[in-house]
Amino acid sequence: MTTWEYLTTPLLIHNTAAILNNWGKQGWELVQVIQGPEGGLVAYFKRPVTAEGSGNSGLAAAAEASRQFEGGAA
Repeated sequence: MTTWEYLTTPLLIHNTAAILNNWGKQGWELVQVIQGPEGGLVAYFKRPVTAEGSGNSGLAAAAEASRQFEGGAA
């Protein structure tokens, strides 16, 4: 049975393709884009957890996304 890990990240309208391509290169599959609670867009991603993965790589990826978003880089 496949086990999945999930990631959510805000999408900046002026940089949407770059953000989506960045996550895609890391193996994340876009599942859905919805309007967030504060009016911006939020992307939901998933990818299978591999045997080599610790199961917490999604947490590390989310932390990195948060650092990039807060720093204004994407």
